[in-house]
Amino acid sequence: MPDAVRTAAVRAVLIMSLTIIQAMVAFLSTLTGSWLAFPMVLSSVASTVVATWSVLDVWVTRQVWNQRNGVVSVPSSSARRIRRERRRSRRAERAAERDGTGGGINGGVNGGMGGAIGGRPKTGDLSRA
Repeated sequence: MPDAVRTAAVRAVLIMSLTIIQAMVAFLSTLTGSWLAFPMVLSSVASTVVATWSVLDVWVTRQVWNQRNGVVSVPSSSARRIRRERRRSRRAERAAERDGTGGGINGGVNGGMGGAIGGRPKTGDLSRA
């Protein structure tokens, strides 16, 4: 979580906890019939508005940060594509080593033809053409 969003979230949690404490004091003072009940109810209503605003501030801060800096924690489709290509080349390399045709980048000397000799596809590669 970015620093600006974390700061807003901590502020919102503190405000919400104070609001809950105020509401509890207002409720208990109302039950006991204390003179403090009416001022606490009014301040609890005001604190509820402020707490709602602070939670909204967390959401807005997060949206602004994502717009300015991009989403860092979610891999993009291009990152997935690169990982997928790397995985394919490693599999082809391992398969080429198992078959004894060499290895290297993209499945061997033949430029990624699946370890085929002289550019001809192997028997198993015919169905995948």
